[in-house]
Amino acid sequence: MDRSIFGKVLSLNLKKIVSLKCLYPEENMAHDHSHNTSGKNLKIAFFLNLGFTILEFIGGMYVNSIAIVSDAVHDLGDSLSLGTAWYLDKKSHQESNSKYSFGYKRFSLLGALINSLVLIVGSIYVISEAVGRILEPESSDAKGMIIFAIIGVTVNGYAAWKLSSGKTLNEKIVSWHLMEDVLGWFAVLIVAIILLFKDIQYLDPALSLLITLYILYNVFKRLKETLFIFLQGVPKDIDLKGLENRILKVENIASLHHMHVWSMEGENHVFTVHLKLKHIQELKQLQEVKERMREILEEYHFDHFTVETELDSDTCKLE
Repeated sequence: MDRSIFGKVLSLNLKKIVSLKCLYPEENMAHDHSHNTSGKNLKIAFFLNLGFTILEFIGGMYVNSIAIVSDAVHDLGDSLSLGTAWYLDKKSHQESNSKYSFGYKRFSLLGALINSLVLIVGSIYVISEAVGRILEPESSDAKGMIIFAIIGVTVNGYAAWKLSSGKTLNEKIVSWHLMEDVLGWFAVLIVAIILLFKDIQYLDPALSLLITLYILYNVFKRLKETLFIFLQGVPKDIDLKGLENRILKVENIASLHHMHVWSMEGENHVFTVHLKLKHIQELKQLQEVKERMREILEEYHFDHFTVETELDSDTCKLE
């Protein structure tokens, strides 16, 4: 075999021979549908939350409930976060270009990070308000609080339900925003009912404090996951050692190095590796290695994968 031709073949990066969109048309249709649903759900949640926030400000002052007014401030922050998440979700669906060769999928992850930080700041504000209400209790219109609590549970509960089945990390973070509001309004409802019969004013801020601490615990878990992806950690659904063992079992592969797996935004993963080949005598053997590698990697549904092949006599400058 002509070594110059063989060398040129080996110097090429192994790309996907067949587009995943052709190999898995049904999966890609479902994936595109999930993206469309994501944007629609965020849009609905944004307008619901913004409209209810305005109603909260007016109603909170009308029933003289500091708890409702402070929740309105918190919901305003949620509305801004939802608007940001909606914009970034739309941005993440744009095609790749010369500026962002991988596309804009990672913008969705940026939205998840921003929303986590906003929720943490909002929760700190709620905690400070709750502590203030415990130290200096105030009376409120219990009947008015019940009415707003029912509306709050309904509106935020519907929005949270719309996002609960979301697959993107962005939707999950926003869902926790809304779940915090649902639980908070349940607290207002319970306390308001109690206040109808007995004036125990510290119950409202005390229960709100417990719920906020619970939500913060879950948000920190989500934030940790988001930062893990930002730092290009290996996705939890990928067994890196198992994948390495499968590759090394392929005939004519002597060893591998520079194997990396990371995720764009929690859903779409990227894979790269350098393969050291052995006993390659003809082009057909190289093609068989490439075909076997393609079969293995497509089982993992990587959004993108690249494989560099080297002869056993070659020296990789990156090693």
